[in-house]
Amino acid sequence: MGVYGGLSWPVAAVLNEALIAYMALFPALFAVLMRRGLATFGPAALMAAPFVWVTSELGRTHVMSGFPWVLLGYSQADVLPIAQLASLAGVYGVSALVAAVSAAAAHAVVAKEQRVRPAVVVLALLIVVGVWGSRRAARAEWTGVGDPVRVGLVQGNVDQAIKWDPDRASFIFQNYVSMTRQAISRGAELVLWPESSTPFRFEERPDHGDTDLLRSLARQARVSLLLGSDEIEPGTPPTYYNSAFLLNMDGSTAGVYRKMHLVPWGEYVPFKRMLFFVAPLVEAVSDFSPGREPVVLPVGEHRISTAICYEVVYPNLMRHFVVGGSELLTTITNDAWFGATSAPYQHFAQASMRAVEQGRYLVRAANTGISGIVDPYGRILQRTALNEPAVVVGEARYLRVRTLYSRTGDVFAYASVVATALLVLARRRVQ
Repeated sequence: MGVYGGLSWPVAAVLNEALIAYMALFPALFAVLMRRGLATFGPAALMAAPFVWVTSELGRTHVMSGFPWVLLGYSQADVLPIAQLASLAGVYGVSALVAAVSAAAAHAVVAKEQRVRPAVVVLALLIVVGVWGSRRAARAEWTGVGDPVRVGLVQGNVDQAIKWDPDRASFIFQNYVSMTRQAISRGAELVLWPESSTPFRFEERPDHGDTDLLRSLARQARVSLLLGSDEIEPGTPPTYYNSAFLLNMDGSTAGVYRKMHLVPWGEYVPFKRMLFFVAPLVEAVSDFSPGREPVVLPVGEHRISTAICYEVVYPNLMRHFVVGGSELLTTITNDAWFGATSAPYQHFAQASMRAVEQGRYLVRAANTGISGIVDPYGRILQRTALNEPAVVVGEARYLRVRTLYSRTGDVFAYASVVATALLVLARRRVQ
């Protein structure tokens, strides 16, 4: 908001604090409900903590535009035996297990009676999940089915400060083309560019020389090319979208996906009429509009999907893609905004959990990193370093198998909401 949004630092700080305060409402709700439950039922109420916590996470995902960044379950993204639970109940199920372990430990400390029983039950559950998850990941049955595809990931490492500099546009584009040729020479059949990677709007001028060059490259090399570019829909006023374009092997446009979950303060300004003093930010973020459909894109006889930037942290969106026929999950992003912080690593870990939930390979192209390939069990097959240019070529597979989570969705999470509501009602009746 300050560096890229054109706001003064005092205004940017106030808006940032407002976002933090809003996000804090959800753990605060958890704390209030648990405190009241403990006051009524004593330490036994701690066993409701996993359900109440998941309820707060589900609220954080959906209330207003939602911002489900770094839910508790993501702490297990690289603990593969535990992460396999996501294939059954999604990341919310993993969050519940982590919360249950903590609740059992707290119960053992504060309870005067039956201190051990909850801890034993949770320990047994943890062992069952761990053993089952270890065996599931070791068997890795889905890594040997489906049609293989060589995927190329282009990580241009373009600094955000020069990304839209007209004097650098030709160099940036030619660099992406050169890196794409490298990927093709190494056998890539499907090449991914990051979010908003073209230094021009791809279809704004159909006869643009650079657009023709990309179509010609796809046609000559017989590859499919997925790239991120801003899009304008004519009108009064015109509508702006953050989009992904898929080029066929014949150079034609196979399909377009428009980003559905926009980043608040980064791609649109919430309550912009009320927050009149953030006018510079409105101008800086271009005020994008959300897409309306989880479009699945055709690659020959197969279907793929793409999530743009932080959309990948929405489990249900990725499920909609799979229900719609996606056989390969892709995600394109520009994490240059984050700089050298923990956020790019968090973003990649959250994306990898989607592969486990949906039983799909996930491939990710990021402007400054981290780009990589993840198998359906959360194993990272390839991963780039942060803040350096890279070309990655590796094998993924088109899969049509389905996990339980992909079939049932957030049933567990909504069941947790019901359990939380029952706790509140039971407390009122006791009173």
